[in-house]
Amino acid sequence: MKDLKEHMPSMVDLEFKIDRQLFQTNKQYWTGAELKAKVGIPESTPLYLSISAPYEDELIENVSRVNMARPEIEYFYVRKKLQFSVNGKPFIWYKQFITGTEIRELANIPTQDVLYLDIKGDWEDDQILDDEIVDLARPGKENFFSKEVIAEIILIVNGRDRVWINRTISFDEVVILKGDGADNGSKAYTVTYTNGPKGNPSGEMAKGDTVLVKDKMKFYVTATDKS
Repeated sequence: MKDLKEHMPSMVDLEFKIDRQLFQTNKQYWTGAELKAKVGIPESTPLYLSISAPYEDELIENVSRVNMARPEIEYFYVRKKLQFSVNGKPFIWYKQFITGTEIRELANIPTQDVLYLDIKGDWEDDQILDDEIVDLARPGKENFFSKEVIAEIILIVNGRDRVWINRTISFDEVVILKGDGADNGSKAYTVTYTNGPKGNPSGEMAKGDTVLVKDKMKFYVTATDKS
């Protein structure tokens, strides 16, 4: 019995591969969900266990338990592992199709920005709408990019509509929008705002501050003489 144990692998020597990545474990049984989580594969993506010919590879369900102590190294893989880039940053997707909304979520692209698919050569780039479906399995690697679109908005400063075209505004810019003429440095200003975006719905601004803005955001500027 002693000789037999010396030839048996210890639990820490158990090895398996997922998409060519080698892992070691002292855990004998793994579920499909645990294997996917190990390398960041979404649970909705089919995972397969490679089986020697002439048998077909086995689909591993999320609740399936796989015995890692069986002879030979177990090799798991996904049949679709597609690469693409957004603004130069690489991404991996495990499905053939992806929507514009999913691309935005992966790359943290603001909803107001325009998303494009880069078309090589002199052809016009393809604008990708949120509900548009893109086939990532086409030949070549798809490269997406976004363009910032700054829409004209209205800020309400002391009850007056002011046109603004930036996503942020500084304390000094709010004071200028107040529109009471040049400041000769003899006045101090207090700036408050309401109806702002989710990140800063309301508050006060001090000199040097900058805040995000949205359409119909309200600012209140009060001037006092410096003493």
